Amino acid sequence: MTPNAVLHIIDQARRQEARSGTFLGQMAERAASLPDSITVEGPNPATCLFQFAIEYIEMAPRLIECVTTCARDSGHEALFEPFVDAAIRYFTRPSILLAQYDGLDGLLIKAYLCHRLMEEMYENNYSTRASRLVDLEAIRANLVTHYLIGEPFANELDQSIAITVVQIAGTPHYYRLNLTPFVEQAQDAAWDWMWDYWEKLLTRNQIAFNLNPGLGLS
Repeated sequence: MTPNAVLHIIDQARRQEARSGTFLGQMAERAASLPDSITVEGPNPATCLFQFAIEYIEMAPRLIECVTTCARDSGHEALFEPFVDAAIRYFTRPSILLAQYDGLDGLLIKAYLCHRLMEEMYENNYSTRASRLVDLEAIRANLVTHYLIGEPFANELDQSIAITVVQIAGTPHYYRLNLTPFVEQAQDAAWDWMWDYWEKLLTRNQIAFNLNPGLGLS
């Protein structure tokens, strides 16, 4: 399976949603009980959250493709292949735990798993960690999605990601690997569009995420 196969799965779910409106209804419920850390400034919060979720989902296969390309061009394809395969399997061969979730609701969960796996992948090696490849806005988008999925289930997903990362790369040897060539590929101009996408994802959908709402920081 490839990122294109994931895009096809997403397209099918969007057509299903157009007929049912189920996911939009779920976003309306979420919008009615937002925590203090999340503010939706648009006139229709449910629509803003809905569009954010769609873009977040669609970013997943593109992120997979970017990591795949950078890994290949830097000569580290075999090293990153287990992460890429795991991310694609979230969509193409989901675990029994996710079997009950379908449509855009299920895809949001799978996209969250994909994005969080990649975030943890970067954190698990000193080269990628020091490079700050994970944009702050991407982390904020993951936190917003964590809320949209809801606790305690989102916490269970985080735990499953931690287990996956340990299984793939939970050794001191992996942490010390010199992945500077990968970082250099990821910081090339070809990656710029993704940085721009993350930077504008929340603001484009009129969502503000405040890590410290009590302090008035954004």
